[in-house]
Amino acid sequence: MQGALEVLRIPYTGSGVMGSAISMDKWRTKLVWLAAGIPTPRFAMVKAASDWEKVVATLGMPLIVKPAREGSTIGLTKVGRAADLPQAYQLAAKFDDLVIAEEFVAGQELTASILYDAKSGTDTALPLVRIEAPQGNYDYQNKYFTDDVKYYCPSGVRAEVEDEIRKVALKSFRVLGCRGWGRADVMLRPDGSYSFLEMNTSPGMTGHSLVPIAAKATGLDYPDLCVKILEGAALDSGGGA
Repeated sequence: MQGALEVLRIPYTGSGVMGSAISMDKWRTKLVWLAAGIPTPRFAMVKAASDWEKVVATLGMPLIVKPAREGSTIGLTKVGRAADLPQAYQLAAKFDDLVIAEEFVAGQELTASILYDAKSGTDTALPLVRIEAPQGNYDYQNKYFTDDVKYYCPSGVRAEVEDEIRKVALKSFRVLGCRGWGRADVMLRPDGSYSFLEMNTSPGMTGHSLVPIAAKATGLDYPDLCVKILEGAALDSGGGA
């Protein structure tokens, strides 16, 4: 879509072609983040013929198996037994031929939203949102079809830890070539360490969505948030609305 808009010379909101493409690919996102020193869970790219015992020895158990280029937890499985890995792979492979196995990170589930201010020309990391899903299962059903998930903003995370995560979130956004707005998903371990899971360059804007929740905590209501996002409409080449 971004490429088509570039060809048509129609300014659009959010990340450009490169930032959108890299962020959609969880494998290449991780490669960029690791090169930039941004913490992300250990992982292995897997195939049907993978040595699953070696994968378990490398990543431990439980672990996550998911399509590398999907979102909304589609095709994702949390695997607790090595015997279930082939089935988890087959599910993920239905959605993408690029499948990633990732160490499971236990802790608090957070999101860090990024918003560009066209007037000041700067990106801002909004307050963190902490997510509490039933049984810790923030899956497709709980994201979009129930009201059982609880969202906390302020997050309740220690101020110095939140400040650090927000700072790293800005870096994680920029090194991917993102712009405009986005949302990084983060896991915070009990020991205070954290790992960035993925970058969403087209976050949801529904009643369950996280960017509006974070923006509201800064005094920015939904209509004003939409205006601010629209003010950042541009082309990769630098053209603006």
